Amino acid sequence: MTDKIKVFTISDHPLSPSGVGTQTRYVIEGLLKTGKYQFVSFGGAIQHPDHTPQKTEAWGEDWIIWPVDGYGTADQVRAMISQQKPDILWFMTDPRFYEWLWAIENEIRSQVPMVYYHVWDNYPYPHFNKRYYDSNDHVACISKLTYDVVQNVSPDTDSSYMPHAVDTDIFCKLEDETVLPFKKQRFGEDGLKNFIFFWNNRNARRKQSGSLIFWFKKFLDVVGHDKASLIMHTDPKDHNGQDLQHIIQELGLTHGEVLFSTAKIDSKDLAMVYNMIDCTINISDAEGFGLATLESLACEKPIIVNLTGGMKDQITDGENVFGVGIEPVSKAIIGSQSVPYIYEDRLSEEVVVNAMLEMYNKTPEERAKLGKLGREYALKQFNFDEFIERWDTLMMSIYEEKGSWDTRSGYQPYGVRVL
Repeated sequence: MTDKIKVFTISDHPLSPSGVGTQTRYVIEGLLKTGKYQFVSFGGAIQHPDHTPQKTEAWGEDWIIWPVDGYGTADQVRAMISQQKPDILWFMTDPRFYEWLWAIENEIRSQVPMVYYHVWDNYPYPHFNKRYYDSNDHVACISKLTYDVVQNVSPDTDSSYMPHAVDTDIFCKLEDETVLPFKKQRFGEDGLKNFIFFWNNRNARRKQSGSLIFWFKKFLDVVGHDKASLIMHTDPKDHNGQDLQHIIQELGLTHGEVLFSTAKIDSKDLAMVYNMIDCTINISDAEGFGLATLESLACEKPIIVNLTGGMKDQITDGENVFGVGIEPVSKAIIGSQSVPYIYEDRLSEEVVVNAMLEMYNKTPEERAKLGKLGREYALKQFNFDEFIERWDTLMMSIYEEKGSWDTRSGYQPYGVRVL
């Protein structure tokens, strides 16, 4: 028996490198370190070689991960709640993946509270999400935009602004005597002088990976093809995106102008890459947060971003700008059957190339100043220790005020309306 608070999580596999997976792991490991929690997790959104429950060497019985297809099923959730008797259900990602879960919220919330870590990219206010927001005990929001959306669409639902964070002890500035040999090994003596852009994203449509390569060539046509490189940490053959290898062949960018980093690397190695480059770029037309740009700022490297979603929270503190923020040149309304409408913030070739030139033409001292200010902002606004403290405070308040099982309170499974 244990008196620890048991939390059942559903998300991308928390040991996967996706933004959702990474943030889930940060929350879980941070709360485990307090000694007050146990976790059982559904690890979804990836292909699994088998579905045997997994334990981590560091946490043993306090954290068990069940690999699931998708994000699980209603019956799997019912079984987990019945067998494991969790105190809280915590889940994260875009709401379109959880319609099936909210369909059984009356079964779940009669026993345990539901805490949703909400990802949303853009306006207009998605009033079609109100029924989903209303089906939670608390909605934590990854960006100021997301928080504003929930406050306006579902004002009676408890919600909070809970931005992402990164471990700034790992993602930090490293000494030149460590970084330069690493860079020299990969680019040679001549390559030490080259300007390097870094793009760290999934190769998917909204990430604009193909557009970036085409526009990077236009930038090279101005400054010289031997003056800069673009490293893309992604799968160039991802079926959700474009064939990036075909694109570089077509454009003749096969002499080191565009380099693909395809191996999965740990956080320390990734921090080394950020230290090696000059600027991180993200021109997604929709981005809930954009974890790579925060990692870059933590390593004192400036960023170029489309001013959409959570990236607007990162590029400026209201006074200083930590790189180049690009206003969308158009806002197209797109949608689907599950998301009837949402803005897609599009950029043009001209504004992106100009942003690259602006960053390229800065002196190393000017870029270093931007990076230093960016890290100071990351430590203040996206502090990792405070991130865990906020989650601990929220989980404890949910546990104490909402209860679970025999102590469950604050939830009425039915209502009466006068028509």
